Amino acid sequence: MGTKASDLLDALLDAGPRVLVALTVVVVGYLVSRGLRWVLFRLLRVRRTPSFAAVMSKLAGWLLLSLAVMAALVVVFPSVKPVNMLAGLGFFSVAAGFAFQDILENLLSGLLLILRQPFRSGDQISVGEVSGTVQAITIRETRLKTFDGQLVLIPNRDVYKAVITVRTHFPSRRMAFVVGIAYENDTAEACRVIRTALTEQVPRLEDTPQPDAVVTQLGVSTVDIEARFWCGPDQHDVVLAVDAAIRAVKTALDDAGIEMPADIIALQATPSLRAAISGEAEVTPGGGVRATPA
Repeated sequence: MGTKASDLLDALLDAGPRVLVALTVVVVGYLVSRGLRWVLFRLLRVRRTPSFAAVMSKLAGWLLLSLAVMAALVVVFPSVKPVNMLAGLGFFSVAAGFAFQDILENLLSGLLLILRQPFRSGDQISVGEVSGTVQAITIRETRLKTFDGQLVLIPNRDVYKAVITVRTHFPSRRMAFVVGIAYENDTAEACRVIRTALTEQVPRLEDTPQPDAVVTQLGVSTVDIEARFWCGPDQHDVVLAVDAAIRAVKTALDDAGIEMPADIIALQATPSLRAAISGEAEVTPGGGVRATPA
């Protein structure tokens, strides 16, 4: 019994210095990884986006810290060779890949989004039915602030697979709305009035391409004219531009005496209803119709 205790004590005393060295390696590796993240973030942010700088600096820090932990394990267990440790790490990675498939898929999708940069923080995008301003692109999700002020977190794998509309990629966007005029009015004159109103009375619209108006459809009760114009891509600018354009066109058409009638709905009466209206029959309490006595 005494021999086993002394052997254990000798083993602890022998391993003690190695454990201290291993702890020192881990602490130093942690501090160096933090410093590396700080330096890389500031260097990358100069030429790339903040999201790219944040993710790449984190990955570099994690890699350095992982190497420090592996070095510490080699110090504590000298019989363990780095090659064997890497082989074991590869097996663990495969097992973790099956266990955490969703997490890894989001991780890889996030890296691809950050490297390809189809959009950046501050861009206004639409992903499926969600639209908003990109707040950040992390390794796990893309964060959007919707136009009504809500935060939406979309997994990166869904963003990467979806059809993405980047609304602010180009410096301007084309908007349009439809105006219905009466059949009695001159369509050429109406288009001219609309073009003039958009060009001269709405200064926030783009001059090139110029606003336009074209006949698009012969409706049931109106001739439909589509007013088209270009404005800034930001959602706030779009809302204000559309509001100002509709107001200007409405006022201009009213001043020009061009009528904008409401839709006409035609009702077709059944024979029994026509008889009831003419007095030849009457409607019963149950909703039926019976002939009026002579």
